[in-house]
Amino acid sequence: MWTRVAALSAFAAGSIVPVRVAGRGLLLVRDGGRVYAVERACPHEGADLAQGRCAGGRLLCPHHRASFALADGAVSPGWSFRRLRTYPVRVVGDAVWVAVGQNAPR
Repeated sequence: MWTRVAALSAFAAGSIVPVRVAGRGLLLVRDGGRVYAVERACPHEGADLAQGRCAGGRLLCPHHRASFALADGAVSPGWSFRRLRTYPVRVVGDAVWVAVGQNAPR
């Protein structure tokens, strides 16, 4: 199910914006001209990734310094926990839409 979650004009490049979609804590991350949606809690110890930073298509965990690929959630080399869940995003005009549901997490 697609849900409108934000206005693109509301956040600048490099921004990390927490949102709730269908009861889930997610982050919208704008990096390199694209918008990504990922789960908010780090899969390692639950750190709040909204306190992290993004650059070069990666989101850095503020707790243990592992990073995740925004495109597919892959964790940086040397870490053995699961990848970060990602969600499909559509930008239509100024509206940012995120899909959540049975088949949405990647």
